[in-house]
Amino acid sequence: MSAEPGRGEHPARAEENRRIWDANARWWDDRIGDGNEFQTLLIEPATEQLLAEVAGDLVLDIACGAGRFARRLADLGARVVAFDGSERFIERARQRTPEGTSVEFRVLDACDGSALQSLGEGRFDKAVCTMGLMDMPELLPLYSALPTLLKPNGTFVLSVTHPCFNTVGTHRFAETYEEDGRQRIRSGVRIASYLTPAAAKTEGVLGQPEPQFSFHRPLHLLLGPLFARGFVMDGIEEPALPPGEAVTAGVRWSDMPEIPPVLVVRLRLQGPVAA
Repeated sequence: MSAEPGRGEHPARAEENRRIWDANARWWDDRIGDGNEFQTLLIEPATEQLLAEVAGDLVLDIACGAGRFARRLADLGARVVAFDGSERFIERARQRTPEGTSVEFRVLDACDGSALQSLGEGRFDKAVCTMGLMDMPELLPLYSALPTLLKPNGTFVLSVTHPCFNTVGTHRFAETYEEDGRQRIRSGVRIASYLTPAAAKTEGVLGQPEPQFSFHRPLHLLLGPLFARGFVMDGIEEPALPPGEAVTAGVRWSDMPEIPPVLVVRLRLQGPVAA
């Protein structure tokens, strides 16, 4: 599928993007493979809530990394097909997964529409992509494949860094100010650009071997192509970290409990949109 100009598609970045994730995969898994506060407090609880009951379901786990959430789904009673474009992530996923776990891991590029079709037509009850879409140079091949991979009325749950508050070009700040004769502390984010899609390199985890690409898409480009392909949104969560024990002038997400760094959305397949 060719890119749509101005739609946040970056096919020219695909090869370098795969190389970077292979370079970072083992390092990432060593650092956060057992979970961090984003995963345990924000992403996974919200995703599980929107997925609802999965026992007995066949679930497609897209961009599964080292398989942490795929194993969690299996623990909840699902059968899982999980894939990632990085061979090194899948190697680590297989090493981490106990024998007999109901997860099948594959090396597969979510930007390759033909490869996606090989997963099976009308096979899956649910699909999930946990913090992966903002790492993908193209979304349209995946979005076009999902309606054929899912069963009628199937659901797709996605989580991303929040496109409004935690994305390319976002600046976090901390400042003191005076109010009612008292010194106050305020932390927040500043946004100067939102509507224009962008690609930039960043560190997902400080100190990683190579900076990774982050692909910013505003909400209408993140979700609109799914609506056009027959999905309707029927669930949304914007989880934020709880405040720390003391108010501090910092730029950690726990210093900004009113600002969600993550967006989690559930979409349900209803049928194609009439022209």
